[in-house]
This record gives sequence, C-alpha cells and structure tokens, in this order.
Amino acid sequence: MKLYNSMTRKKEEFVPINQGEVLMYSCGPTVYNFFHLGNARPFIIFDTLRRYFEYKGYDVKFVQNFTDVDDKMIKNANEQGITVGQLAEKFINEYFVDAKGLGIKEATVHPRATENIDAIIELISTLIEKGYAYEADGDVYFRTLKFKEYGKLSHQPLDDLKLGARIDVGDKKEDPMDFALWKAKKEGEIAWKCPWGEGRPGWHIECSAMANKYLGKTIDIHSGGKDLIFPHHENEIAQSETANGQPFANYWLHNGFINVNNEKMSKSLGNFFTIRDISKKYDYEVIRFFMLSAHYRSPINFSDELMEQAKSALERLYTCIKTLDFMIESASDGGLEHGEQEILSKVKEYKTKFLDAMEDDLNTADAISVLFEIVKEINVNIKNDGEYTKELLVSCKDFLKELGGVLGLLQKEEKEEIDSGLQELIDARTQARKDKNWAEADRIRDLLKEKGIELKDTPSGVQIIYTK
Repeated sequence: MKLYNSMTRKKEEFVPINQGEVLMYSCGPTVYNFFHLGNARPFIIFDTLRRYFEYKGYDVKFVQNFTDVDDKMIKNANEQGITVGQLAEKFINEYFVDAKGLGIKEATVHPRATENIDAIIELISTLIEKGYAYEADGDVYFRTLKFKEYGKLSHQPLDDLKLGARIDVGDKKEDPMDFALWKAKKEGEIAWKCPWGEGRPGWHIECSAMANKYLGKTIDIHSGGKDLIFPHHENEIAQSETANGQPFANYWLHNGFINVNNEKMSKSLGNFFTIRDISKKYDYEVIRFFMLSAHYRSPINFSDELMEQAKSALERLYTCIKTLDFMIESASDGGLEHGEQEILSKVKEYKTKFLDAMEDDLNTADAISVLFEIVKEINVNIKNDGEYTKELLVSCKDFLKELGGVLGLLQKEEKEEIDSGLQELIDARTQARKDKNWAEADRIRDLLKEKGIELKDTPSGVQIIYTK
C-alpha cells in the first residue's frame, strides 16, 4: 500500500515497524462541545484507513485522545457553572453518540489528558534535564530553536516561522518561537501539582506523552487534519524526538480542508455546523458517504445540493441490496446453477479494482465508484423477473456488503415497517389488478408514489421501493 507522507511530500510504500501490526495515533477532539463538520472528516477518514488495515489482516493499535483540559474547556465550564471534568464527561459521551452514528469504531484506547498527567510531567522533566525546556515562574517552555530540524514537517523556513511568532507584554519566553509545555495555575483554574508548582499541561505535550505511553517511542502513522501540521504536529515532533532520540512517526497523514458553500467554515459567517446539527437533516451514513466521496487529501465542499446527491447515491447502493433481499425470500435452495458461477465470477472480479483504489493512498472516491460498477454488473446479470438460486443472490449481497464494510458503509439490515394505512392501499391495488380494474390500480399506484413508495410487480410478488 502507498500512502502520501506529509513529511517527505510523496507517496511511499507502507512498511510497518512490526510485521502484522500497525501503530496509529490520530488527534481527537477537545471536548467542550459537540464535534463539528471539520472534526468529522479526519475521524471518518482515519477510521476507514484503520478498517482497511484490519481487512488486510493487520492487528491495528489505534489511539485517539480526548483533550479534556484547555482554555476553551475552562471558559465553557465556568460559563455553565460546572467543573471541567463534568463538561468533559458530557461531551465525551456525546462524541460517542455521533461517532457511532457515523460508523466510527472506538479506538483501542481513548486516553484523556487529565488521566495521563504523570506521563506528561515525566516527559517535561526529561526535556528540562536535556536542556531543551526551561521553567519560568511556574510555566515551562520548549526551546524551539535548539531543535535543529524544527519546521521539517511544515516545510517552512525557520525565518518565516519566526515572523509569525511574537512576545506579548510580560511574556516569560526566552524566544518568541518557544512554546508552552506547562502552564502555571491561574485563579479559578483546574490544576495539578508538579515540580514547578501547580498548573496544567499545554496542548502539544499531551499527544506526545500519550502516543509514547500507549504505542511506543516510534509509531507507524500519526494523522489529523491539515490544520494541525503547524504548530501542533511540528511541536509534537520536536518534543518527542528530543526526549526519545529517535523518529516520532514514520508516516504523517493529513486530510484536506472542508468548506461550506465554497466558503471557509466559521461562526462569524453563520456556516458553522456540528455533526449533531447535520444529523437532524441527513442520516449519519449519508454524512460518512459524502466525506468518503472525495480523496481525503483534496479539499471538499459541503452544501445541501451535494448532500442530496450523496443521499441519492447511497440509496442506489441500498436499492440493489434491498432488491437482492426481496428476491432471496422466494429463491430456490441448492448450489449455483448453470451460468450462475459465471455471473458471480464477473461480480467478484471487481474486488481487485476496489483494492487497487484503496492501496493507492486510500482513494475512497475510486473505491466507491467500484461499488457502483458492482451494482451495475449485478443489475445487468440478475433480472427481477428471473429465477436464481439463493446462493447466487446471497453471495452477491454479501460481496457488496463486504467491500462496503471496508468503507464503513452498507451495513444496515433493518426492514422498513409498512404503515397499516399504506398496506391497505397496496392490498387494494393488488385486488384492483386481479379485478382488471386498471384505472383504480393506476390511481392507487400514483397516490403511493406521492407518498414516496414505488411498487414493482415481479414474479416473486410486489416489491416495495421507498423513494423518499
């Protein structure tokens, strides 16, 4: 498999540190609110990468943290009159509601910053001992310029990075480029005891400490949104490689930005949406499908028009599965009959194309296109008015769901319950057809169509297709 490494800016063959195992760390949310559209993209993308590795037989150790203490957490908790811990607990639970809806698997470990203070303090102590960090009135800063490779991930010249740094009035930094590892306690803030007095960790240090604790000093893949390249991931590299004396991650993966109606998402523009907001209008699986319909490194534009297209496209895939389900109910038992093995072989030939897309830097857009090619192949070779064995129909369905499952799609099996009133109309139409009252049958058919139900007459009976 080839993956685009942000560090080298090229596609590289993926070779794990340990054979048969993948060590992945992906930056998680700061849990002060519901997570938003921009957060959802990396969560879905790197969940899909994890799924693909597992599909290939790897043992994946996937760590995704929760930042459960920072300035936003403290501010929101104070405004609500609750503790930072209570705020974190609430929105970690809400994270899992949305994540489950989106088909995002739970990580092997979901560490919280507040539960790993000892590991964070230990890492900071190591950096101080090595002369790369210093304490100033209870704060601790990293000596950025002492790490000679600083900027190697963002590929920005050090002079350019210096221009973006500044020292505020009263700042205790030795240099504008230095960043906080530990922040001294302020009035009304949550704090922990440490060798430098009471305080709390900075944002960057927590990921270094938790990746080191749960995965080791060098990991295979570190991932997140493109916005994290600088300064977050750049700072993680400086901290980790200074402390451990070895590479932090062998592959750095970053997804592209997401816009809303071709504009950058922001609260000031009124186009800021949480996933919980969007899920009230679109099914969670439609959101996931939409996110995977573009290559993960490309920017993606969110709009109602594109979401409606994603909804219709996903429904076409499910229509194929539902049609197969309908035919399975009345299909004959027994092995594949003459010609059916050839049909099944044609359908399964698409697996190579699907895998090729996934192997090429996780090209989920092309992989989804292959699913539609499979559906087309099934529709061409398996007609609703034909007779087929259950084995053929089940095999086609299972194959489509197998590849869909790699993407976290097409796993729903719920049978839609028919409202008693609608069932009466369907029965009335069936009776009208028996009575050869075609005008009445057509009238009922049109009425049902307005209600989002299309009826398809087949040798196996009437198939009900939901169009809304």
